[in-house]
Amino acid sequence: MGNPYLEANYAPVHQEHTLTDLAVTGVIPDFLDGRFLRNGPNPVAEVDPDAYNWFTGDGMVHGVRLRDGKAEWYRNRWVRTQAMGGPAPTPGTLPTLGANTNVIEHAGKTLALVEGGITNYELSDELDTVGSCDFDGTLRGGYTAHPLRDPATGELHAVSYYFGWGNKVRYTVIGADGRLRRQVDVPVGGSPMMHNFSLTEKYVVIYDLPVTFNAEKAVATGVPRLMRAPVRLVLSALIGRVRVPDPIATAMTGSAGSNANLPYGWDDRYPARVGLLPREGTAADVRWFDVEPGYVYHAVNAYDSGDSVVLDVVRHDRTFDTDPHGPTEGPPTLDQWTVDLTTGKVTQSRVDDRPQEFPRVDERLTGRRHRYGYSVAFNRDGLSDTLLKHDYRTGAVTNRRFKHGASIGEFVFHPRTPDAPEDDGVLMGFAHNPRTDSTDLTILDASTLDRVAAVHLPVRVPEGFHGNWAPTTQV
Repeated sequence: MGNPYLEANYAPVHQEHTLTDLAVTGVIPDFLDGRFLRNGPNPVAEVDPDAYNWFTGDGMVHGVRLRDGKAEWYRNRWVRTQAMGGPAPTPGTLPTLGANTNVIEHAGKTLALVEGGITNYELSDELDTVGSCDFDGTLRGGYTAHPLRDPATGELHAVSYYFGWGNKVRYTVIGADGRLRRQVDVPVGGSPMMHNFSLTEKYVVIYDLPVTFNAEKAVATGVPRLMRAPVRLVLSALIGRVRVPDPIATAMTGSAGSNANLPYGWDDRYPARVGLLPREGTAADVRWFDVEPGYVYHAVNAYDSGDSVVLDVVRHDRTFDTDPHGPTEGPPTLDQWTVDLTTGKVTQSRVDDRPQEFPRVDERLTGRRHRYGYSVAFNRDGLSDTLLKHDYRTGAVTNRRFKHGASIGEFVFHPRTPDAPEDDGVLMGFAHNPRTDSTDLTILDASTLDRVAAVHLPVRVPEGFHGNWAPTTQV
C-alpha cells in the first residue's frame, strides 16, 4: 500500500526555483508590501513509504514577494540542516528533523520553525539558510512551531515540549527585541506531543492531551535491531518521569535521521485536560480542567469572558492511533470549549461538523474576542478545494469553492490598514491546479471571499503546513 503523503500534491518537488516576472490576474492591492511565506515537508532524498510520516519530512519554505502591485519573485528553498550540508545547530538542541512546520518574521528575522525540541533555523530575506535560531543565545533547547504574538506588546508567547525533558513543558516569552524575557517550566502528566496552545489576555492555555512519546516507535528507526528491546525498556522507564540525559536523547533522534516515523502515538491511558497558567504566574498557579479525550492540533483563538475562558478549537477524536503516516483518523471538527472558572467544568459544543483544519483569525485579535475565523474543508481524499469563513456572532458560514479539482492550503488574513475593522482586508493562500500542475498564490477579499488577484506560479507548490504574511513594515 502506498503512502498518501508521498502522492498527488503531497509528493515532494525536487528543484529549487527563483522565478521573476510572474503573471498576475486581477490587481494586487497596493497595501501588500512584503512576502507571503509558507513552510512544509519536502523530503530531499528518497524515503521509505512504510516508515515516512508527513510531519518528519525535510523542510522547504516557499515565498512570493509582493510590492507596488507587482509580484517580484517566487522562491522555494530547503531549510538546510547540518545533514544537508548546512550549519551545525546550537549546542544543546537536537540536530535531526528539518524545520518544516511554520515560518514567521520576528524582530527583523525570518524563522523556520518546528517543534519537539528540534533545531529551528533563521533564513535570509531570500529564504537561504543563515543558521540555527536560539534568539540571540538566550534560549537553549526546544521551541515550538506555533508561537503566538501578543498584538498589544509584540512579544512571542510559546509552549514547547521535548521528550527528553520528562514530565514538563516550557512556557516562554520572546520580547519584541528577539530575546527571551520569561520562562516557566510546567509539570504535566507524562511526555505529551503539545503541538499548539492558546493565549488570552489573562491566561496561557495548555492542551495536555493523549498523544505521547512512544518508546517502541522511537527505537524502530533509531536503534540497531539487537539493541531495541533493552533501549525500549530503558526509555519506557524514563520518559515522563525524569529528564532523559542529553547524550541519550540526541543519540535516539540523531540516529533516526529526518523523513522517518514520528515517535509519538495515541495513548488511551493518558488523561485529557487543559491548563490555565496566569500570564505572569508560576507553575504552581496552573489550574487543570478535565476534557473528553481528543486531540487539538490547532486552535482558532481564545479569549476571556467574565468568569469563563472560551476556546475555539479544531478537535480530532484521536490521532496517530492506527495510521502512522499522518492525522487521518476521524474527521476534525470545529468545536468550542468553555472553561467555567467557578465550577471547574468545561462545556464542549460543536460549531461545525464538516471536516476542516488549518484555522486562522485576524491576528490583531489574538487572545481577544473575535467574530470571524477561516479554515479549509477537507475532502475524502485528504485534499481541500473549499475555504470556510465562520461568523461566530451569527453562526453563518460562507464557502469559497475552488474549481477544476484545485487543492488549497491554509489561508492567512492581513488587514487593509493597521486600524481597519476585523475582516477588512485580504486572505492569501496557495491553490494547486492538478490539470496544469501549477500553483496560484490566491488573494481574496476577506469580507466576500471574492478573488482580488492571483499570482500564477508555473511550478507546483506541494501541500504543506503553515505560513504567514511578512510585511516589509510590521503592522
